[in-house]
Amino acid sequence: MQKISLEEELQKNSYPGRGIIIGKSQNGKYAVTAYFIMGRSENSRNRVFVEEGEGIRTEAFDPGKLRDPSLIIYAPVRVLGNKTIVTNGDQTDTIYEKMDQQQTFEQALRTREFEPDAPNYTPRISGILHIEKDQYNYAMSILKSNNGNPSQCNRYTFSYTNPINGEGHFIHTYMGDGNPLPSFEGEPELVEIPDDMEAFTNMIWNSLNEENKVSLFVRYIDIATGKYQSSIVNKNK
Repeated sequence: MQKISLEEELQKNSYPGRGIIIGKSQNGKYAVTAYFIMGRSENSRNRVFVEEGEGIRTEAFDPGKLRDPSLIIYAPVRVLGNKTIVTNGDQTDTIYEKMDQQQTFEQALRTREFEPDAPNYTPRISGILHIEKDQYNYAMSILKSNNGNPSQCNRYTFSYTNPINGEGHFIHTYMGDGNPLPSFEGEPELVEIPDDMEAFTNMIWNSLNEENKVSLFVRYIDIATGKYQSSIVNKNK
């Protein structure tokens, strides 16, 4: 697979929706993940990321304007021991709870499917980073309708063992803007992961469409120690 420029990919797509990036820093020291949300409606744009324990959650920036919280208020990031879970919905909790019961990432996601937001049927995208004894691997998943047909849920999991320094993968909910919104297609895209968390955060945020971007979370985890540093950027302040 050819490596693409994440910056260019984001700049040319006005509405990738929600996106997950997971990989390994160029120096090999850090497991890296990023998650962003975008919105077209007032309800979707009325959000911020806030810290919650070792993870984050979404909350309404203006509670008075919150209409339907069912698909927009959730915990995108949770930590279960040496596993960091990142998703675009409340399947974060499903993965956390099922894996806490010794089930696998894939088994947990078999109990879920795409979002019930006809006619878009937004895909559920998920990722998990696993660090143990200086070893790091990650996986990504997408659950989506069959070309907009909600009678079938197509499930895809992509696993990456022994990640390459400086490489990562990017998966997002939509191929671009539209009505209905076209679901992501193909494998997660191969992108570059730098050592500098601040520069990476700034690049992603500045590349997202100004009108549609809402919030961004980035985390760099030291593979040797498990200690992490995180960054949150919210459009609403």
